[in-house]
Amino acid sequence: MRRRNRWVKTLFWGSVLGVFALLLVVFSGVAVGAFEQRTLPVEQPVPFSHAFHAGGLGLSCRYCHPSVERAAYAGLPPTETCMTCHTFIKPDSPNLAPVRRSWETGEPIRWNRVINLPDFVYFHHGAHVAKGVGCAECHGRVDQMQVVYQPQAFTMKFCLDCHRNPEARLRPKEQVFNLAYRPDPALGEKLKEIYHIRPPMELESCNTCHR
Repeated sequence: MRRRNRWVKTLFWGSVLGVFALLLVVFSGVAVGAFEQRTLPVEQPVPFSHAFHAGGLGLSCRYCHPSVERAAYAGLPPTETCMTCHTFIKPDSPNLAPVRRSWETGEPIRWNRVINLPDFVYFHHGAHVAKGVGCAECHGRVDQMQVVYQPQAFTMKFCLDCHRNPEARLRPKEQVFNLAYRPDPALGEKLKEIYHIRPPMELESCNTCHR
């Protein structure tokens, strides 16, 4: 009987340690993945430079991401958007070969995703834009990126820090798409009232981001 009990205890603690080790490996992989995701540029089928288009030319985020003000998904530019300019500007550039092929065949360009939130996280671009949260708060200085990357890990802490202290990140409506704008916490206090920002207790509720 003692030998059997000893075997059961050994099996139990061995299972516990095995599960712990497995969780450690999984979460270590997640942490490494998050680090790589926020530091490594994501190459695209077309060498599109945000630094040139958004920074140099001053194109608004809304030109290529048309649904960012009203939908959960910001949207990606259809080939027609690219060809609005490139029918006349550098139409024979080798870099634009995938764009021309898409234009001729009707096959959309397969852009590579830079940010991919888990399915259990709900995020609505339009709701944040409407409340004065600028693109740069999450995406960083995209206007300075030759190849776009995720500048920070989108952990629960990252979102909660903003929900608990939104005044530090709010900006006037006309500055939402100004990537160089720096929010003023003093002004943010006034903007909280103007935008009718919900109290932190509500913004910290689980169903705010998990639905």
